[in-house]
Amino acid sequence: MKRKFISFICCILTAAMMTGCGAASSSASSAASAGATVSAAAESSTIAITDHAGNTVELPKDIERIAIVGIYPLASVLTVFFNSSEKIVAMPKQSMAAAKSGLLGQLYPDLLNVQTECVSGDTVNTEELLTLNPDVVFYSASDAAIGETLRNAGFNAVALSVNKWEYNCIETLNQWISLLSEMFPEDSKADAVRKYSDDTYNMIQTRVSKLSDEEKARIFVLFQYSDTTLLTSGKNFFGQWWCDAIGAVNVAEELTNDNSSSVSMEQIYAWNPDIILVTNFTAAQPQDLYQSTIGSDDWSGIKAVQDKRIYKMPLGMYRSYTPGADTPITLMWMAKAVYPELFSDIDVTEEARDYYQTVFGIGLTDDQISSIFAPSSSAAEGF
Repeated sequence: MKRKFISFICCILTAAMMTGCGAASSSASSAASAGATVSAAAESSTIAITDHAGNTVELPKDIERIAIVGIYPLASVLTVFFNSSEKIVAMPKQSMAAAKSGLLGQLYPDLLNVQTECVSGDTVNTEELLTLNPDVVFYSASDAAIGETLRNAGFNAVALSVNKWEYNCIETLNQWISLLSEMFPEDSKADAVRKYSDDTYNMIQTRVSKLSDEEKARIFVLFQYSDTTLLTSGKNFFGQWWCDAIGAVNVAEELTNDNSSSVSMEQIYAWNPDIILVTNFTAAQPQDLYQSTIGSDDWSGIKAVQDKRIYKMPLGMYRSYTPGADTPITLMWMAKAVYPELFSDIDVTEEARDYYQTVFGIGLTDDQISSIFAPSSSAAEGF
């Protein structure tokens, strides 16, 4: 009997020990699981992206404050991307001038209160920038020195490029939106923008591919103009891409300087272009050339002047000569302006309405759309 009782007690103790071990094991498992959850949460609070300069940048997953110290069109692209300006805390003065003059400031009036004192020319005021506490700072990939300054000051610096894709405005816009969609996946518009922009480009290319060399319009791009300055786009600037994209000839293609090139009236007379496109980086309007009101230049003998074929480029969200949210509509407008018969079925007003509503969720009135194609001279402020 005594032996049986001892055996019984041993069984009870063994069971108790096993239960305790199971509880301990369960507790350890729960703790490990909780630790893994905390670790995963910590990991998910950041994302890593590769910017256009090839830098790997670790960023907060939830970016709420954005500063821009380069890439003048970017403030407009970001505002349209979010359909809001609330995340933007700093941008260049040149971006503000376009916002005040164009449609952007009308649609997003709060953008007009954004700070513009953080950057002046090639210099960034890092102390001023620190007071704004940005989660990310965008800068131009072509300005490595500013990127280094930003990183040394402790900012999350992300480079965007304007010329990595050989001044192709469509592909540059696609690449900008792709990177933004990676950074802000909840607002992703990469597929929608690429489809619309590529479809527009391909449609135009299909039609103009049938033009003979004699039928191609010869275009002079008036980039900047005053009584002391006359600049155009040679081969290595956006003007060349615009001309190529609509099946036209850039009369200044022989100029191989990067960015803009200085030219004389004698050279323009020698080229004698059929059409002149005037950007919003100059206050000049078509009427100034028709009446030769700037400086002592006489434009009266140029074919484009005589035929009344001078067009001011659109100003929607930004100066449309550069890549930007307006690029697909600008391309459509330009193709129809240069070749009206070839694109007689295109209603640019309705295309603009559809594009902004379908891709970005922005509804535009008739007056707002009309203002895109009748820009004021004030957008040239700062250039």
